[in-house]
Amino acid sequence: MFKKILIANRGEIACRVMQTAQRMGIRTVAVYSDADADALHTAAADEAVRIGPAAAAESYLKIDAIIEACKRTGAEAVHPGYGFLSENPDFAERLAQEGIVFIGPSASAIRAMGHKDAAKRLMEDAGVPVVPGYHGEEQEPGFLAGEAAQIGFPVLIKARAGGGGKGMRRVDLREEFAEALDSAKREGEASFGDGHVLVEKYVARPRHIEVQVFADKHNPPVYLFERDCSLQRRHQKVIEEAPAPGMTAGMRAAMGEAAVRAAAAIGYEGAGTVEFLVDASDGLRTDRFYFMEMNTRLQVEHPVTEAITGVDLVEWQIRAAAGEKVVPAQDDLEFFGHAFEARIYAEDAANNFMPATGRLERLTMPEGLARVDTGVREGDTVTAHYDPMIAKVTVHGRTREAALAKLRTALDATRIAGTVTNVAFLRALAVDADFAAGDVDTGLIERGIDRLAPVAVVPPEAVVLAALTAMGLPGKAGDDPWDSLSGFRAWGVAQQAVTIMRNGEPVEASVRVHGPGRYGVKIGDAVRDVMFGAEGRVEIDGRRIRAETLWRDGDILVMLDERALRFSTVDPLAVAAGAGPGGDAVTAPMPGVVRQVSAAAGDAVTAGQILAVMEAMKMEQSLKAPRDGTVAEVLVAEGDQVADGDVLVRLMAVE
Repeated sequence: MFKKILIANRGEIACRVMQTAQRMGIRTVAVYSDADADALHTAAADEAVRIGPAAAAESYLKIDAIIEACKRTGAEAVHPGYGFLSENPDFAERLAQEGIVFIGPSASAIRAMGHKDAAKRLMEDAGVPVVPGYHGEEQEPGFLAGEAAQIGFPVLIKARAGGGGKGMRRVDLREEFAEALDSAKREGEASFGDGHVLVEKYVARPRHIEVQVFADKHNPPVYLFERDCSLQRRHQKVIEEAPAPGMTAGMRAAMGEAAVRAAAAIGYEGAGTVEFLVDASDGLRTDRFYFMEMNTRLQVEHPVTEAITGVDLVEWQIRAAAGEKVVPAQDDLEFFGHAFEARIYAEDAANNFMPATGRLERLTMPEGLARVDTGVREGDTVTAHYDPMIAKVTVHGRTREAALAKLRTALDATRIAGTVTNVAFLRALAVDADFAAGDVDTGLIERGIDRLAPVAVVPPEAVVLAALTAMGLPGKAGDDPWDSLSGFRAWGVAQQAVTIMRNGEPVEASVRVHGPGRYGVKIGDAVRDVMFGAEGRVEIDGRRIRAETLWRDGDILVMLDERALRFSTVDPLAVAAGAGPGGDAVTAPMPGVVRQVSAAAGDAVTAGQILAVMEAMKMEQSLKAPRDGTVAEVLVAEGDQVADGDVLVRLMAVE
């Protein structure tokens, strides 16, 4: 067995691998970029080595730097986690040349499944069903448009080296094909260094069901049952579960055996996942599932398989890489109960799931209620450099209904402030009637997005608490209101006005003190009665609420029930004098890099025309003209790093 391994990754997966390795008595080495010098995974390892600047291309993707870190520390093996170099065959080959064990499949197996087009041809030869489409080498846009028309719209354009929805575009009409093709190629090139695409038939009611496989040097592949990953937004998974709702024994065997054939066809060793697209328009049928791709690594959602089987997949990976026999006979494998995993991201579900950044001022996770995999701590910062995942919450129950109830409880106990998160969205999904009934497909979120992620309406209770906090009034029991309230009067009622800002809009409030811990707050024409009690209890108009307020860097964070909202205090004169860009400006919806500028000063543009393309966390966002007009100025160039809210393009004002 290895004495020391290096984890060539960061965040929650690095921490998760370290936990198993350390339990096995194996010392661990972390690698870190400048942005991760104080990260949790850096602190959790026995040793840590700096490998470069914040940009992944200059750190976590630098093969030479990681190999040098292995040599410096004496690490005998490398666990790649997922993402970064985990499916890079050149990395696996270089490690082998240096006498370092890669905890994963062979370079040839990775290469065989690395390109979707070649992998699908290989699967056809192995008797694994594939989705109808064009998987060839010809990439001329006109030819691909013709193939799409022959397949029949709607179609999916997919980067052949893609994953996680990157480089994937659905096209419903032929006239939309060229723009979608350009975007998919650009994103594939940016994310994987490969702009080659394939075109496939779009299945009307698809489910995404994948099968976990495993093999070692001594035994052929086995399957550890399936996971349903149909709950997706922008082709990225949100909540996964195992087993799949509605799965029959016959369907499970057919899919499992197909997955095993896929793994055997490339001489696979280690943990892998075979992903299938299932046409659920007529239920789950053995003649309606198709190979999509094989992920030659550990999946993000592997905890749900571990929950129902009791297997530690990372331990199996390490033991198999060390040459041990770990795979049992297929008939000896079984599962128990049901499991769900919810992915918590720093993202704005109501704003097309735009990734967010920010300091985690409060991070309360449901430890004890659920398994929590995370790579961050309270006080850490979510940056634009990497994936915005905060944590994964996994629950297990005797039945699907019991597990879902646990998931709801765990999400209710999750409280995060300092950045926008998708926790409220996950809660809405967990109580959705269709999801609760197991009636899932990959379009469920898109169909219900207005219900699941409504445009945020600021609760008046949050405004009330922000106004009180802005005046320095107590947010917890035990504070003396008379110590902090300015404008105290010996006779009459103390009253003071304050202006706070929310999403750039000023809100005026006036507060009267009615006694210790009790206030009247007037906003507009409404007056709310607020009382602070023992143990942090807050009542507004006689209704007890769960709330907490924090001052951070001049801003006020209000955590109210399941939401965390940010307010700021301002000078009312500055508010009156300030004039925003309104409909004349195109601004960055998130921090990121400008990948394309499609306009110049003096250009006449029409509403909806793409003026620029941004990339953040490997996802593209097209920025469009808000109205017809003429470009006054372009303030950025391709390659520029911009912050959330920066003006990129300004139109001439309408006279």
